[in-house]
Amino acid sequence: MSEKLKDIQAKSGAIFEGDVTVPISYGDDRASLTATKEGVALCDRSHWGLLEISGDDRKRFLHNQTTNDINSLQPGRGCDTVFVTSTGRNIDLATAYVTEDTVLVLVSPNRRQQLMEWMDRYIFPMDRVELADKSDRYAVFCLIGPKCGDLLQQLGVTEILGQPEATHLLLKIGNIEVRVGVGSGLGIDGYTLIVPVESAAEIWSKLIELEAIPMGDRLWEELRILQGRPASDRELTEEYNPLEAGLWKAISFEKGCYIGQETIARLNTYKGVKQRLWGVLLTSPVEPGTPVTVEDKKVGTITSCIESDGKPFGLAYIRTKTGGAGLKVRVGESSAELVNVPFLSHEYYEPKKE
Repeated sequence: MSEKLKDIQAKSGAIFEGDVTVPISYGDDRASLTATKEGVALCDRSHWGLLEISGDDRKRFLHNQTTNDINSLQPGRGCDTVFVTSTGRNIDLATAYVTEDTVLVLVSPNRRQQLMEWMDRYIFPMDRVELADKSDRYAVFCLIGPKCGDLLQQLGVTEILGQPEATHLLLKIGNIEVRVGVGSGLGIDGYTLIVPVESAAEIWSKLIELEAIPMGDRLWEELRILQGRPASDRELTEEYNPLEAGLWKAISFEKGCYIGQETIARLNTYKGVKQRLWGVLLTSPVEPGTPVTVEDKKVGTITSCIESDGKPFGLAYIRTKTGGAGLKVRVGESSAELVNVPFLSHEYYEPKKE
């Protein structure tokens, strides 16, 4: 992390804790939360991994490694995609950005080294592919909220406005080249900025001058649970597959073979998803790992839980046959109800009839 950026953030009230290299808070999380709903919040995600795949076979390689259709993406386009094991189990949810000569892959903070080693295992002598970890060379910022477009207009960055999710362009903010992508990573309106680390402090300062409200990683975690974005080591583990995790939008059922494809295709064809991830409205906080029960029978497990505006909310995997949104359950001593969350979908894919 840029020490200059860290100093600027500290002057804005940033709180750093433990080994986390980005601020966990700026002291007033409620003000930051309001900005995500009414204005623009600014979050530092520079602790996430940024991996680069280059070489003539770069798209084909990632296409064969993950669930979405990478081959069809032209430069300037991108998508969410899931790394899975050979048995279709979750490794990580990533965002791929296809450029003119590389594919940039934004991955979870605790999956960076694992995915570098995972992909390296599948590079064969004839593959024209090179991998590089660019995480330390770039800062990653997210703008979140309904007025992000207005802020970008003030910066003279207009070409990206109104473009589809994961569209990205290399644009100039002042004299600095910044890759600006559509999407906040949360299912909330926003943009992702990939900034050379030596220019990170300058770009951060410009965004704050235009009244973006800084937010910490603690609020990011709150928002990702409220939206339903599954996280590695919580919802994304090898106990579950991406269909159970509600990541159908990050899966192409029309592409050819890829690692784990056979299992995922079979689960869709035979409607074999045995459990699904849901939001859970709670009456009191609970710990992750707490069983979810119906009439004293275990039907699922809480994977994440937070309190937002004093109201406990969690994510849980629930057996499909038990029910879905609207189901009344018990979680420890708390009564609870399953609800839909915006980031997830649970619809089986039906092949197009010719």
